Amino acid sequence: MSDEKTKKLFVGNISWQASSEDLEELFSECGEVEEAVVITDRNSGRSKGFGFVTFKNKEDADKAIEKFHDFEFQGRNLTVNEARPPKKRY
Repeated sequence: MSDEKTKKLFVGNISWQASSEDLEELFSECGEVEEAVVITDRNSGRSKGFGFVTFKNKEDADKAIEKFHDFEFQGRNLTVNEARPPKKRY
């Protein structure tokens, strides 16, 4: 799925009402988005207040970090940075 050219961003402090589509629409201002997803609780289906956006190229992702980190979106200031690999669960 992910290759050398793509770059995945972590997006935190997302409004509870924001959808994956809202995220994709916002971040596509910086370039071609491969995937945008708001993480939801498995049981309730409610947003957990964070998500991930994957760009098709690293330059667009870097622009998005610069443009949208601390950017007000739906009443909340977003936290945007490069996503780290998930931690192993035991």
